[in-house]
Amino acid sequence: MNEFELIDFLTSSLRMNSSTVTGPGDDCAVLDLDVPGSWLLLKTDTVVEGIHFLKDADTERVGHKALGRCLSDIAAMAGTPVAALITLGLPEDFVPARIKLLYTGIDALASRYDVAVVGGETVRCAKQLFVSVSVLGKVDPAKCIKRSGALPGDAIFVTGELGGSINGKHLDFEPRLTEAQWLTANFRIHSMIDLSDGLAGDLRHLLRPDNLGAELMDDAIPISAAARAAARSNPNARPPLQAALTDGEDFELLFTLAPEDAVALSDSWKKRFPKLPLHIIGRIINKPGIKMRSRRGVKDYNEKGYTHFA
Repeated sequence: MNEFELIDFLTSSLRMNSSTVTGPGDDCAVLDLDVPGSWLLLKTDTVVEGIHFLKDADTERVGHKALGRCLSDIAAMAGTPVAALITLGLPEDFVPARIKLLYTGIDALASRYDVAVVGGETVRCAKQLFVSVSVLGKVDPAKCIKRSGALPGDAIFVTGELGGSINGKHLDFEPRLTEAQWLTANFRIHSMIDLSDGLAGDLRHLLRPDNLGAELMDDAIPISAAARAAARSNPNARPPLQAALTDGEDFELLFTLAPEDAVALSDSWKKRFPKLPLHIIGRIINKPGIKMRSRRGVKDYNEKGYTHFA
């Protein structure tokens, strides 16, 4: 049973209440608490030593990542983060100065987006450090973007470059909050997700709710310099395109919108975000599954991104 099968197994019979707009299965839970013009967003995420970062990783950067993962999910729903709670699992031999640096990294990112760190919990754990972050956010109901909503013919866009995040980006990424809010203020985005488990895996989340498929263009997938460098220096490394599709922890935005809006979006994006590239990588199709178009033709693409317990 992989991660997503386990989630379905555990949550399929959970009871929702009248405030639930979106429960398990999207980037954030969405609640309607009768606040005019605002829905509540809830997100929790965890980073574990040895899984999400190495023991000798820069601790400030680990703090940045721990909060940034949640902020990236808030961005995927075009929301605004408001407050965070931090839960620490500390081994017996923890070093207080190291944990202070962890909080320095958390606070630096929180300050940049006006997020209040309002509390949390500390517990003892057996061996390695873990950091669990919960974030509360808000979103205009008219602007909230879910994973569902893609339509056949939609253009598929992705921000930034993909692959090779293990070489540093997974600790230093910038949550695309500003970009997501601009997108929904200026265009009708049909569906959106942040890329945490790899393009090939996360794209399937946009397709599954509506039993759709996607056709990608292999020469349009934006490959990072880090992924290309890894392939040049290590003959055993995954090919750059494969890395861009499956590495994960890119924390870029993947979204769809009507094809007639694609050119206008591309032109406006270049003016508003000249330092962050935006790429059209394919289109939504009616037939389930992912297909890859190359100069040699179109083939089924069956590989997926990262999953726990795979």
